[in-house]
Amino acid sequence: MEFRKFRLLIWVMSTMCLIKCSFQFDPIDNYLLDCGSPTNSSIRDRVFLADTSDSDHHFLSNPEQESVNTSNSQPISSTYGSSLYTTARIVNKTSNYTFSINQHGRHFIRLYFFPFPLDAGTYNLTTARFSVSAHGFTLLKNFQPDNTPVVKEFSINITSDELTLTFTPSPNSFAFLNALEVISHPNELIPITARAVELPHTHPNLMTQALQTVARVNMGNQTVSPDNDTLWRLWNPDGTFMKHNNLVRFVSNISAVNYTAGSPAFDIAPLSVYGTATKLDTESDPGALLNNTWSFNVDPGFSYLVRFHFCDIIERPPSELILNIYLNSMSVAKDLKLGDQMSNIWGAPFYLDAITKLNGNGILNVSVGTSLAFGAYPESILNGLEILKISNSNGNLVEGGTGVNSSNSNSNSKILVIVVVSSGVLCVLILLCCVFFVITRRNRRKRNEEYLSANVHKTNDENTLFSRSKIGYRFPLGAVLEATDKFSESLVIGIGGFGKVYKGILSDGTIVAVKRGAPQSLQGVSEFQTEVEMLSQFRHRHLVSLIGYCDEKNELIIIYEYMENGTLKNHLYGSDLPKLNWKQRLEISIGSARGLHYLHTSSHLAIIHRDVKSANILLDENMMAKVADFGLSKTGPAIDQTHVSTAVKGSFGYLDPEYMTRQQLTEKSDVYSFGVVMFEILCGRPVIDPSRPRGMVSLVEWVNEMRKRGDLEKVFDPFLVGKMKMESVKKYVEIGEKCIAEQGVDRPTMGDVLWNLECALQLEGSEVNSPKVENDCVSSNVFSEGSVGDFAGVSMSRVFSEMVKGEEREMR
Repeated sequence: MEFRKFRLLIWVMSTMCLIKCSFQFDPIDNYLLDCGSPTNSSIRDRVFLADTSDSDHHFLSNPEQESVNTSNSQPISSTYGSSLYTTARIVNKTSNYTFSINQHGRHFIRLYFFPFPLDAGTYNLTTARFSVSAHGFTLLKNFQPDNTPVVKEFSINITSDELTLTFTPSPNSFAFLNALEVISHPNELIPITARAVELPHTHPNLMTQALQTVARVNMGNQTVSPDNDTLWRLWNPDGTFMKHNNLVRFVSNISAVNYTAGSPAFDIAPLSVYGTATKLDTESDPGALLNNTWSFNVDPGFSYLVRFHFCDIIERPPSELILNIYLNSMSVAKDLKLGDQMSNIWGAPFYLDAITKLNGNGILNVSVGTSLAFGAYPESILNGLEILKISNSNGNLVEGGTGVNSSNSNSNSKILVIVVVSSGVLCVLILLCCVFFVITRRNRRKRNEEYLSANVHKTNDENTLFSRSKIGYRFPLGAVLEATDKFSESLVIGIGGFGKVYKGILSDGTIVAVKRGAPQSLQGVSEFQTEVEMLSQFRHRHLVSLIGYCDEKNELIIIYEYMENGTLKNHLYGSDLPKLNWKQRLEISIGSARGLHYLHTSSHLAIIHRDVKSANILLDENMMAKVADFGLSKTGPAIDQTHVSTAVKGSFGYLDPEYMTRQQLTEKSDVYSFGVVMFEILCGRPVIDPSRPRGMVSLVEWVNEMRKRGDLEKVFDPFLVGKMKMESVKKYVEIGEKCIAEQGVDRPTMGDVLWNLECALQLEGSEVNSPKVENDCVSSNVFSEGSVGDFAGVSMSRVFSEMVKGEEREMR
């Protein structure tokens, strides 16, 4: 105990020392101006000087320009200080702010704007429109401030002894400025270069570029004010940028941050950034292979420096934390081992820089996803994020801007010669490219036509992914958009590794579930094809029925029957849905087992589901269970084979240990996963629960340990205790234990499992609408399913075909 107190004291003293050292940062150049103010202003121990004509400091080239102050008596809400937005400098003609530079290198330029109302006069600040340039870079072009306080922040490498900020009003308009900062910052804050994403080569030296802060975000959904940052930066909370708040947890553990000799300094990011994080909510779905995604509006046509801040502050079972990182659909890092980056020191900060160029719709999606490589724990975490726009080759940070650099400008005649020569060369290159493109496209079209004529049919002149002999329910995209109100977020009923699932209503009133593949999904075309083809071959009352699919315009969409009561997982834990009684749980287990038994036995080669889990068992309006999600399904071994050798796929916690170690897949792999689900049903908790004590994190390990101790009752869902017959529970546990045996040869078949579950239900005292079960419940006969009632919808293909034809006619 004394030793732990001593360690805590050392940590506190070290942290205080680091903080004290970090706050000693004193910029050589530190110009703070409160524009239009008659007196200096003190904002949190920072003094902003007045720039008026009677001031002792003359930075403005035209100090006779007017100054105005707000008529608003209400306090202005701003993190940077409300008093800075109560006055402004009006600029009616091109004017300069000039500053002496005592230390060459990187400097922040922060411009404060707020078009406050005026008592009287000729100025309406909301109509101001102007441009700003500095050190040869165009920072703002025809800029018109919003009606809320805003700070535009730039970073420029100043290589001269003087910095000039030029404000140029647009025609028939004027400029204004509330406040500004010019402060030097450590050059290490901006890297010389970074890894390129979707670029043909490493980006040029960033020290020659101007950068503009687009977003600076603190994960954990907490604001970090400039007061708590050594460089007076504002870190906004990430909650408003998140795509799916329901998939994450916001955590804070400041004491876990461990600044070491090799870790970033406080100037890179403050303690309060590395001490908070947004993580995948593994407690509600520990096996989910999902991405945490944040979405940002940016200007297309520019390159962006994206900095990811990481610090592992979360306690979990001892295993490697490995991440996949994406910018839009492009990979930044695959299977990144955070431990290696942090020198295997828990709590050590680390940051990763990447550069990408954005074209298209102006949306930059940043995703951090889970990886199961090398036996990693399925977790994703991010502590902070910065997005900086990089100036283009013309020195612009805005589209259509013109870089201004009087010291390096060429004469108009030289520019004209360069333009003419370049245009001529460009025309020749364009002509050659057009010829090459036409020839290439003609050859490609010929090859495609040959392939399509041999393998693929066409519907409405759109190529489809499937053979005519296999698929017949192809929906036009227009019908899907109409059914889902153009994929309205209000209709989202689930999110998985493939993408979002929407509730939809077809034109005839049929309610359906629409699963839409996401661009950044870890799954893809192969899983899409597998699921559609599998569901097209099989129809069973305990398998979710396929209604159709759509593969137009790069969309991958699957349409299923709608399951009113959602997933089994949500009825067991993680939601406020009513608890299931023991009889309901037995019937759900039996229905799921029937569906899997049908897959294993309905054709000459077994179909192995490969992703059996409670999230893939859906419940209809009558609480009848149906197995879903066949994207990972695979044909089983041939008669003369014992297994199928294939890469390991599935969900963490449910994976067959024999399959994981040997990569040998059999039907018994599904049996193991189903056994895990059985104990999930009995215990009413996730298969992996990091919030529990170490010995109870893994459900399977906990069950095995309690079984060895003879205390298996301790794992039961407290809701069920005293509400079920122990003979029934004993039979259920007996078959469940056999399912999770280490070796596949020791596990029963799904037929054996089904028979024993029927027996457990009979022992509970209920009759079953299925083939007769032996009264003594000890017969070794294997239940053989084949009743007509289990094959609902065998004639649905003609109905769906006519439905789709009707949809297509309406869309024409």
